[in-house]
Amino acid sequence: MLADVVTEIETLYDPAWAESWDAVGLVCGDPGRTVRKILFAVDPVAAVVDEALEYGADLLVTHHPLYLRGTTSVAATTFKGRVVHRLIRNDVALYTAHTNADVADPGVSDALARAVGLTGELRPLLPAADDPRRGLGRVGTLPSPVPLREFAERAASGLPRTAGPLRVAGDPGREVATVAVSGGAGDSLLGAARASGADVFLTADLRHHPASEFVEAGEGPALIDASHWATEWPWLADAAERLTSALAAKGINVEARVSRIVTDAWTSTTP
Repeated sequence: MLADVVTEIETLYDPAWAESWDAVGLVCGDPGRTVRKILFAVDPVAAVVDEALEYGADLLVTHHPLYLRGTTSVAATTFKGRVVHRLIRNDVALYTAHTNADVADPGVSDALARAVGLTGELRPLLPAADDPRRGLGRVGTLPSPVPLREFAERAASGLPRTAGPLRVAGDPGREVATVAVSGGAGDSLLGAARASGADVFLTADLRHHPASEFVEAGEGPALIDASHWATEWPWLADAAERLTSALAAKGINVEARVSRIVTDAWTSTTP
């Protein structure tokens, strides 16, 4: 039943770990309904709903919330309302694991770290106050040091392709051994990245002024700015495997698929 699946999701990604401003949990769906197929995706958008219906999913699990700031209406006069109507009309539940998945151990940044080539033990970039094993971002090491240009190329190869390239700030020949990463927007973690002793910080959505001032201040890591969607997408496969395994251990067998639809906001670049 959906209720059993939700219990396992929340064991892996406790809603209590979410930020106070976040909106996580079951958005729509009957807890008593049977779940046989689950689709994992970053964004609860129309194209992903299309895929969920084509796949025959009973549950859609997304990283980003549908209604982050709340609403007073789910009328089908808006694109979000239409998402809700289509899901309910087709008996597809929607569950969101957002900042609680960001800080989980393992969570979003663990999957990102592995995708860009970090091996061995990982530690939180900004540990949670109540549990130093959890927290935002991760710091780890490469199997052997490489120049920044080579690490950036490896990272680009390890992440799903989007319209735009990775942006790099730093000496291309700088040696990189220790790497800090954070899935999603990482502006708020620039100070933690400097304090971590990392040679490079890979994240998304870095704004001009914070990045410029960080680079000008010197004595910090190089910066790599990737697509927001691309830095969070690697988590989907890890979450799907952990959830299906946890359910199988309790005799509940479900099928899961990771959506490969690129829902990054940017769709093209100019020469």
